Amino acid sequence: MVKQRRRILFIVDILIIVGMIVIDQFVKLWTTLHVGLNEVHQFIPGILSLTNLRNDGAAWSILQGKTTFFYLITIVALGVLIYFLYQTRGHWLYQISLSFMIAGAFGNFVDRVRLKYVVDMFQIDFINFPIFNVADLSLTIGVILLFVAIIKEDQLEG
Repeated sequence: MVKQRRRILFIVDILIIVGMIVIDQFVKLWTTLHVGLNEVHQFIPGILSLTNLRNDGAAWSILQGKTTFFYLITIVALGVLIYFLYQTRGHWLYQISLSFMIAGAFGNFVDRVRLKYVVDMFQIDFINFPIFNVADLSLTIGVILLFVAIIKEDQLEG
C-alpha cells in the first residue's frame, strides 16, 4: 500500500513538473508571437495587463546581466529541491509544493539557457509589483504550499 501511494505521488509530481513547464513555455511563446516587445495590452482593465518583457535579472530587474550567477544558483536550487523531493516521498503536500518549485525554477532556467533572458508577461496594474510569468507563479504556489505543509505539520506535533 505504501509503495503504491508513493508511486501515485511520483506520477503526480511528474505531471505537475512537466505540466507547469509546458504551460509556462507555451504562454511565453504565445506572448512573444502575439504581444510586441515592451507593449502593454489590458487584459482585465485596472487589474491585469499582458506585456512582453525581456528580463535578464530577477524580480524588479535586480542583478541584471548576471546570467552566469543565475545559471549556478538555479542548478544548485534544482539539486536541493530534487533532493528534498526525494527525502519527502510519501508526504503529499511537501511533494506537491516542491514539484511546483522545481517546475518554476526549471521553466525560467530554460529561458535563460535558450534566450539569455526570461520572458515575463503578467503585469498587475493596481500595485507596483514585478512583471511575472507562469514559472514565477508556479514558484509562488510552491512556496505557499510549503508554508501550509510546515504549519500543518507543526499543528500535528503541537
